Amino acid sequence: MALSSDRQSLIPSFLYSTSFTSKTLALDKMTGNSNPSFTPSPSALAPNQSFVIPAPSEPGKIEMYSPQFYAACTVGGILSCGLTHMAVTPLDLVKCNMQIDPAKYKSISSGFGVLLKEQGVKGFFRGWVPTLLGYSAQGACKFGFYEFFKKYYSDLAGPENASKYKTLIYLAGSASAEVIADIALCPLEAVKVRVQTQPGFARGLSDGLPKFVRSEDTMMKFASFETIVELIYKHAIPTPKNDCSKPLQLGVSFAGGYVAGVLCAVVSHPADNLVSFLNNAKGATVGDAIKKLGWLGLFTRGLPLRIVMIGTLTGAQWGIYDAFKVFVGLPTTGGAAPPAPAQVPTELAKM
Repeated sequence: MALSSDRQSLIPSFLYSTSFTSKTLALDKMTGNSNPSFTPSPSALAPNQSFVIPAPSEPGKIEMYSPQFYAACTVGGILSCGLTHMAVTPLDLVKCNMQIDPAKYKSISSGFGVLLKEQGVKGFFRGWVPTLLGYSAQGACKFGFYEFFKKYYSDLAGPENASKYKTLIYLAGSASAEVIADIALCPLEAVKVRVQTQPGFARGLSDGLPKFVRSEDTMMKFASFETIVELIYKHAIPTPKNDCSKPLQLGVSFAGGYVAGVLCAVVSHPADNLVSFLNNAKGATVGDAIKKLGWLGLFTRGLPLRIVMIGTLTGAQWGIYDAFKVFVGLPTTGGAAPPAPAQVPTELAKM
C-alpha cells in the first residue's frame, strides 16, 4: 500500500510550524540546474525519474531531517551548552562550594569574597576547560539526538498519534538523547566538581580527568520547553507563529527556555546537592548526605542561586540554539500544533 511504503518519509510538521515559502535551491543543486530561477515541471520529468524534494515544513538552505539538518543541530548544541556553561563558571563555582561547605560559603556575596581573597580573580574560573569541553560534548549529543529521536518516534507513532501524544514523544526523545549526552558529560563533569571544590585535587583537565566519574542534568528542560513554547504562542501572543518575526520567535525561545530551566532546577536540585556532597566526601553514602544536609537542606540549599543560573543557562541555550538554526535556514523549535489530520471515511478508504 502506498501509505505504508511512504511511512519513513512522514514529516511531523507540527513540530516545526513555519510559513510556507517557495524555494528551489536544494532542488536546483540536486538536479544540476545552474539557473536558480528555473524549476522543472512535473510533466518534464520521466515517470520513473526520482529526486529528493525539500521537506515541505521548511524548504530552504538545509533540508529538514537530512544529515545536514542533524549536523547543524549538533553544532548548535555545542555552541549553546559549551559557551553558556563556561560563561557561568564563577556562579557554578560558588554554588558548588556553598553546597559542600555552607559554614565557609554562607551566601553568594560572601562566597565570591572568599574565593577572591583565597584564590584571586583567576580562581573564579577554576575548571573552565572541563566545563567547556564536557558541556560542548553534552550539548552536541543532547540537541542532535533529541531532534533525531523526536522525528524517529513521531514516524513510529504516525501523524495522528504524534500530534495527540506529542508531549510523550518529547519526553521519550529527550530521555533517549539524555542517556547519550550524560555518558559524554560524565567524566569531564566529575573533574570540574573536584577541581572547583577541592583545592589541590588537580590543576585542571589534564591532571584531573583520570580521577573520578559523574553524570548530571535532566530531560525536564526539553519536554517542558516544547510545552511552554506552545502555550506562549497559544495564549500570550495573538499572532500565529507563522506570522511572527524571527526576533520575536527567538525571544519566545529564550523565555520558554528560562521557564523550563527554572522547573529543571527545582526538580533536579536534590540530586545536584547529593552529587556535590558525594563527590566531595570520599566513601560517603546517600544516607550520610541526608543526615548531614537534612531533608530541607537537600531541597533548598543553594536553590535560589541555582534557579537563577539554570534558568539563565537554559534560556540562553535555547536562544543560541534556535538563533543558529535560523542562521542556517531552519525554523525555531516548538510552536502550536495544528489539529490532527481528519479521518478518512471507511467507504472512501476502501475505494
